[in-house]
Amino acid sequence: MNHPSPLHSNELLLHERDARGVHRLTLNHPSSFNTLGEAMLRALQSAFDQIAQDEQARVVVLGAAGKAFCAGHNLKEMRAQPELAYYQKLFAQCTRMMLSIQNLPVPVIARVQGIATAAGCQLVAQCDLAVAAEGVQFGVNGIDVGLFCATPSVPLVRNMHPKQAMEMLLTGGFISADEACQRGLVNRVSPLQDLDARVDDMVHAILAKPRVAVQMGKQLFYKQREMGLEAAYQLAGQTMACNMVHAVAQEGVQAFIDKRAPAWRA
Repeated sequence: MNHPSPLHSNELLLHERDARGVHRLTLNHPSSFNTLGEAMLRALQSAFDQIAQDEQARVVVLGAAGKAFCAGHNLKEMRAQPELAYYQKLFAQCTRMMLSIQNLPVPVIARVQGIATAAGCQLVAQCDLAVAAEGVQFGVNGIDVGLFCATPSVPLVRNMHPKQAMEMLLTGGFISADEACQRGLVNRVSPLQDLDARVDDMVHAILAKPRVAVQMGKQLFYKQREMGLEAAYQLAGQTMACNMVHAVAQEGVQAFIDKRAPAWRA
């Protein structure tokens, strides 16, 4: 499995892909705590756009270099241009990037080795899966500087109970990795030295499944969540029907009947 380039690289975002279609993105500006400045947002957007065009892509691992995963937006950049039009453009840029994660046909796993605050916490919440190191803290603490974390609230409230999300948003309080796991923000918590192994467990599990079924499933998962119950069932049933007539499901079911491994696992 490929590993990120050395941390002294001048690139804001490291992007590697291995032969299995595993893309690894590493936020690589530790001196700014990997803030989502304009340049970082552009780099992430470009990477996600590239991955979307990779028909052999299977999974994305999004990590970071240094002590912090991501400290949110770059407040110095934001303060330097106190204009409504600039802020509207910035948050539209960030929203497009966040939606690109959901729109990718493959799962995105957040590898959270350090603190994730504000838009950094949003980035974790927006990923399909997340594994955090013990001791990591999460917060949407823009309220501490008079800025309610409105855009981070969108995926946050779709990860955890509304009252739990609202408490974080209104108080600026932080939660631990264990609390984040209990509340649904992350899937697993691991000692830092085992973080890559736990992420790799998820990667291997996904690679063992057919890409087309994963793609159909991810698309359906997010679409039905925004629908009413009846419409959600209608879309889910249509998705399952289309999935079932696909060759991978026909082979998988036949292999189950025959008590053998499906051919797509070879």
